[in-house]
Amino acid sequence: MASQVLMKPVTRVAVSGSTHGNEMSGVFLAKHWIKDPSELCRSTFSTTAFIANPRAMEKCVRYIHQDLNRSFKMEFLDAPDSQDEPYEVQRAKELNKIYGPKGSPEAHDLMFDMHNTTSNMGACIMVESPQDPFSFHLANYMKSKFADDKCTICVYDLEGQETYTMNSICKNAITLEVGPQPHGVARAECLAQMKVLIRHGLDFIERFNQGAAFPAFEMEAYVSISPEYFPRHSNGEISGFIHPKLQDKDFLPLNPGDPIFQTLDGSEVIYEGESTIYPFFINEAAYYEQEIAFCKSKKKWISVPAIQAQLD
Repeated sequence: MASQVLMKPVTRVAVSGSTHGNEMSGVFLAKHWIKDPSELCRSTFSTTAFIANPRAMEKCVRYIHQDLNRSFKMEFLDAPDSQDEPYEVQRAKELNKIYGPKGSPEAHDLMFDMHNTTSNMGACIMVESPQDPFSFHLANYMKSKFADDKCTICVYDLEGQETYTMNSICKNAITLEVGPQPHGVARAECLAQMKVLIRHGLDFIERFNQGAAFPAFEMEAYVSISPEYFPRHSNGEISGFIHPKLQDKDFLPLNPGDPIFQTLDGSEVIYEGESTIYPFFINEAAYYEQEIAFCKSKKKWISVPAIQAQLD
């Protein structure tokens, strides 16, 4: 394990809601904090809450033309402006100028991106890079302070591909997924969990900036592998649905031979993988358009080096 990593203090943090306009915990919390940012205030850094996709929020839909959270590839950000480009590409360029530019020294230090899922994932803290010790320490602190037992850390690794999510325009990124919550609906317990997670995250940054040393540790995390797609008829229609024995079993072991789909005639489709996996985003409503039934992950132990702010 590497020795202690010294890092610059965090100066600017962004908190986004309505990346998807019908995920209501982020919508209501961002609007609340824009109106009254006192809960976000800390002494050593600034925090800005914002509405990511205002048009989608107004219509209470996931997006207008395309998924904003898939619109931050450089091919979109660097493309010449055009009146015909999707609204979300226009918005991605605007947000990149404010909180980025992506990959630059001028980018904000960290973005918390607030999401809801219809899946039974509880409170899930997602880190995008397996080589990001600051975000792992941050996620581990948030999990340790979270009172509910169901708080999971997931590494959404794109295996060398360019990141396309909104918070990738900042130097560090945390995505919060809280569920189950139907799209277009706010559940008080999900709002409360999201609010508490953000508070603990900001508290960690404050402690880090004040010089606290965070020792090396090993943590258990779920590292994404690949999606599992719905079975389909030759005409493209879904032919099998999430099996009752799999439904709501996010982050629980799925073994070879376990049922994953059930057809309308009662037949079962089993998982034919060679080893145990841990599914998440099971039966996520927003993923039907992508034909994704759930995402697969492996449970891994990750070694995280010690970190401390380098104070002058």
